[in-house]
Amino acid sequence: MDEFVTRGEYEERQKSLDAENTRQNHRIEKLENIMDTINELTASVQLLAVRMEAMQKEMEKQGKRLEVIEQEPADKWKSLTRTIITGVVSALVAYFLAKGGIL
Repeated sequence: MDEFVTRGEYEERQKSLDAENTRQNHRIEKLENIMDTINELTASVQLLAVRMEAMQKEMEKQGKRLEVIEQEPADKWKSLTRTIITGVVSALVAYFLAKGGIL
């Protein structure tokens, strides 16, 4: 009932196992290289995300400053228009008051 393995069968089996171990070790080495590459890529993507976030914040600041710069001529025009209208109305009021003898 006990079956024994001959020396030749043992050596053949051992060669087969050694070859399989070599193939598996080679595959593991490739996977390690791939994992290193993936880790480097992940770190690069994280750095890129941080830099893009900083750029977005800077662009928002620049957008706000640009709005202020674009609004400045309109504000000056409104102020000039208001001053002119106030001057004209004041002159008319003074004219009519002077004509009416109040001034």
